[in-house]
Amino acid sequence: MHLDAVVRAAGTGAAAVAAEDPERLGFVTLAQFLGQLPALGVVHDGGNGQERLRWVEPSELEDPTPYLLDGEFLLTAGLPFVGEGGSEEAVDAYVQRLVQARVGALGFGLEPYFDAVPDAVVRACRQHNLTLVAIPESLPFAALGLEFSRLLESDNAKTFRQLADTSRQLMRAVLSARPEHELLAALVQRVPVWAVLVGADGRVRARGSGPSPAPRAAGGTAGTVPGVDSADLQPLLARLLAGSGPRVEMDSFDAAGSSLVFGYPLRSTRDANLGALILGTDAPLTPAQNSVVSTAVGLLELLVRQRISGSLAPSQLATALLLHPESVASGSARHVNGFKDLLAQSISSTRSGQLRVVQGVRIDAAPDTPKTAGAAGAAGAPDTPKTAGAAGAAGAPGRPGEAPVRALLEWRRLFDTKLVELTEYGFAAITRLKVDDALLADVERLGWRLVIGSSTDFANLPEAYRHAASLRNRVLTSRRSVRADDVTWSVAGLLGPAAGTLLAGRLLAPLLALEPERRDSLLGILRAWLGENGSWDATAKATGLHRNSVRRQIGIIAELLGLDLNQAQARAELWIALQYQDGPEMPGAPASAAQASSAAQASSAGQTPQER
Repeated sequence: MHLDAVVRAAGTGAAAVAAEDPERLGFVTLAQFLGQLPALGVVHDGGNGQERLRWVEPSELEDPTPYLLDGEFLLTAGLPFVGEGGSEEAVDAYVQRLVQARVGALGFGLEPYFDAVPDAVVRACRQHNLTLVAIPESLPFAALGLEFSRLLESDNAKTFRQLADTSRQLMRAVLSARPEHELLAALVQRVPVWAVLVGADGRVRARGSGPSPAPRAAGGTAGTVPGVDSADLQPLLARLLAGSGPRVEMDSFDAAGSSLVFGYPLRSTRDANLGALILGTDAPLTPAQNSVVSTAVGLLELLVRQRISGSLAPSQLATALLLHPESVASGSARHVNGFKDLLAQSISSTRSGQLRVVQGVRIDAAPDTPKTAGAAGAAGAPDTPKTAGAAGAAGAPGRPGEAPVRALLEWRRLFDTKLVELTEYGFAAITRLKVDDALLADVERLGWRLVIGSSTDFANLPEAYRHAASLRNRVLTSRRSVRADDVTWSVAGLLGPAAGTLLAGRLLAPLLALEPERRDSLLGILRAWLGENGSWDATAKATGLHRNSVRRQIGIIAELLGLDLNQAQARAELWIALQYQDGPEMPGAPASAAQASSAAQASSAGQTPQER
């Protein structure tokens, strides 16, 4: 079976592309073989001494090529060249057929038919650049076959020892503090490739470059990979992360060390994409090297699976918090650091790494799938976890009817954390990621909107969750994701444009129903009056009206709205509503929330507009 095959690795779904026969791990080169037999005389060196010698095969047929494999050492005693077979044309045709069949070398036995290699054979081999070797009578063909078998067996044994050493090195890397990085370092040390580990989000997670594959590898910057720019790899990555099943994607680039680029998908047991390993080299890998690559891919797949779906840290953290909840606030430094370590392991971070609370609200329900209680939860329902049976609709990121476990694993994968909770409003997660625009777009394409909390630490996680929860209503009404860092922490800021516009439309409805000219006039006077804290004189000066006219217009507004404008709450609500109402501002009319607050304070103290 020829190579370019896809091989499953230890049941992990890992694949390897081989450049040679998979049944042979080691191989003998032509130069190695000739070096073991000094009695052989090289009549013409075709320059292929470092190429693989597949087998030593004797044949006296006029045309042995139908029975030969490429890379064989063909032995002949000269029978094909006896008689008419020794003519220039016949010899040239014979040698040309061997070259076309990719024979590695021609061995010419000097007995019993010839005591020297015929000149016609020498000329033909030189013309077609086929290695020609003279075999003395004292060296039987059988001895050549035995020597080749001995060399091949010795090389295979050496290869197995090297593979065992390499496997031990890879296993030590897996148990290190930075397993992915150490694993790639061990891989490129044993195999002449550059390597890049990419997550399911397309980001580079780890790199490895050998001693010489690509000049740019040593001085590469973020945004490049050894040998190939990240942008050039995007089509290959897209194929890897979009497909399914065991396979290898291949490409080729002009950059040094990148003539052959292989992409190996990393998959979960349910065939979900967890990332990819990309390797680049200038020469096909040997079977032994492909065996190392196959092992590395399998170990990386196990590491990624373990990070996403399996770890002891979350269960330890939950147990500690249930049994010793007081330790979070009043425990010793040792206890608190223990919590931090378990938390860091659960989100693939460090003890001092920053944390972020993310809450997800389902906006667009799939066809034939109810919107779920997520909408009610986002509007203020209690933050209680969903049961396993009810979580499917609110928590599932993809198709309807998906199991809660699958949804949970999908959110774990996307946010690279094990701390995810399915809730009434959707889900909540603690992650180390900043949640960039690319990840946000991926989540929104699934019909979800996010509240992305600010960076926080272990001690302030509850407060961070409350801050995020206070923004869920804004996400639900605006149908847009919100970053806590972008929110102005004021009444208007927290209310948001969608809810604010709704408030203004309802509270100011009687005014908005008037003729445009009358509507705009009354809204301008109301805005100016509230901005001047209900002062008749200041409002008259700001609007250019007489103070009695201002008093009369405010009375008309109060009657239309059905509100007592002596009350602080009524004034405050109108002021906030006006922030979301498009309309002309009266010249010089102040519009600060501080002034509105002062007006409310004056009103609450018992001052009426008439008294002012």
